[in-house]
Amino acid sequence: MIPRVISSFVTAVLVCTGSSAVVAQSSGGAALTYQGGGVLFINVCQSCHMPDGHGAGPYPALVKDAKLTVAGYPITLVLNGSKVMPAFGPMLTDQQIADVVNYVRTHFGNSYKDRVAPADVKALRP
Repeated sequence: MIPRVISSFVTAVLVCTGSSAVVAQSSGGAALTYQGGGVLFINVCQSCHMPDGHGAGPYPALVKDAKLTVAGYPITLVLNGSKVMPAFGPMLTDQQIADVVNYVRTHFGNSYKDRVAPADVKALRP
């Protein structure tokens, strides 16, 4: 029930903000169909984390973030959410999560070169 409520909320926010998000309905709720880490970041993440990765309000900066050293940390956050960040696990595929985590870990002054694979995401799904 909670993932469906969250996915419905995200869909409503995207529609209300005029986002051109492509949203497909799936058995688990809304699924975002963006592809590629940069595209996902721009269309899903940057409204809170800002285009330059410096964050806004309660959303943390991603710039030179030592917490990104261990790839499991951002994977878990994207999958399950934390505090004000919603869980995107129900809306994103393992490939999409791997792509956006790899993007964040190699941009904004971050240079973590070990790549996240979809299998890494799958292993951390609840």
